[in-house]
Amino acid sequence: MEHKASPLNKKFWTPGVLVLLVFMIAGAVSIIARFTGGIGYVTNLSNARPWGLWVGVDVATGVALAAGGFTTAALAHIAGKHYYEPITRPALLTAVLGYTFVVLGLLVDIGRSWAIWKPIFNWNTNSVLFEVAMCVMVYLHVLYFEFFPIVAEQFKGRVNLPGILSAFNGLVDMILKVGDAIIGKIMWIFIILGVVLSCMHQSSLGSLMLVAPTKLHPLWYTPILPLLFLTSAFAVGYPMVVFETTIATSSFKLDSEMSFLTPLTRITIFLLGTYMFLKLGDMFFRGTYVYLLDGTHQTNSFIVEMLLGIIVPWVMLLFQKIRESRKGIFTAAALIVFGVILNRVNVFIVGYKPPLTENGYFPAPGEIFVTLGLIATLMFVYRVAVTYLPVLQESKEVSS
Repeated sequence: MEHKASPLNKKFWTPGVLVLLVFMIAGAVSIIARFTGGIGYVTNLSNARPWGLWVGVDVATGVALAAGGFTTAALAHIAGKHYYEPITRPALLTAVLGYTFVVLGLLVDIGRSWAIWKPIFNWNTNSVLFEVAMCVMVYLHVLYFEFFPIVAEQFKGRVNLPGILSAFNGLVDMILKVGDAIIGKIMWIFIILGVVLSCMHQSSLGSLMLVAPTKLHPLWYTPILPLLFLTSAFAVGYPMVVFETTIATSSFKLDSEMSFLTPLTRITIFLLGTYMFLKLGDMFFRGTYVYLLDGTHQTNSFIVEMLLGIIVPWVMLLFQKIRESRKGIFTAAALIVFGVILNRVNVFIVGYKPPLTENGYFPAPGEIFVTLGLIATLMFVYRVAVTYLPVLQESKEVSS
């Protein structure tokens, strides 16, 4: 079998896409309300509780789930495992969209969104948040550079702009050809940059909470929180690739990618096991296991995170029968993805309780609609990309 990425010849406007449009419209209305009425108009945030759903899900979770981009790039290009090339493009697309989703979420969340450019010129090198901002900004550009050859492959030599824009056909085609040639020669620089930058800001997101020992529940507050954020990002990288690839191949009725995905699950056993060992070891070393029987929603959420998000999928992947089953590895991957999502929500929302707040926090409808709208937009753009760009693999028989 020969695998070659190509645009999908599939019907675009399906009932599922129309449902996405509904969520996108609801999110757009909420975003308009946020920028016209102020952030307090659509959220349950306050001076004592300045972040909530948008930081916990749109930012922290988005960054973690985009880890499949740098982990797959590290495997296929840096480690020289070119066997995995067929899944690097969809992983890269997921990373591009994930980080774009993060930036859009930040624009909505920041009180003065028009000032988001200021860290570029006003450096505070003692701030962890500054490091996160700069790493995310640079890495997003790196991802776009890495994705550029896919766009050039589809359109160079075939540029046909409509109307008066047709006068620029030659210029656009030249940009695509020259850009593709230049980036192709220095792509290794972007790949290394992507891995390094990702490792830096994945851990730095955990460092943000080190300044809040009295605000974060002891089950999650630990000096090794940056290490836990980094190892959890490594652990969820390949499961996210499995999750996304399985959904895409099932949705578009493509050939199964089991020959690529099964080996990834064997790597995940080690990565998830490392994260689990650190998580459990830290809990027993600090003695925070005493909180497990409190019966509070924080401890219950921690137990669900550990059992369903880490321990159960890790045990599942130990069995070869599950690793060779499409439903088996998808279920395990989905649980791992769920576990990392819940971890970020736990750290930034559930386990985070400032002493000055008397009431608990629950996101307002406007917050929920913005998040659902952004997720729907991400899925819509993914559908557009795989429909019109050579991202997914279509297998074709070749004569011997």
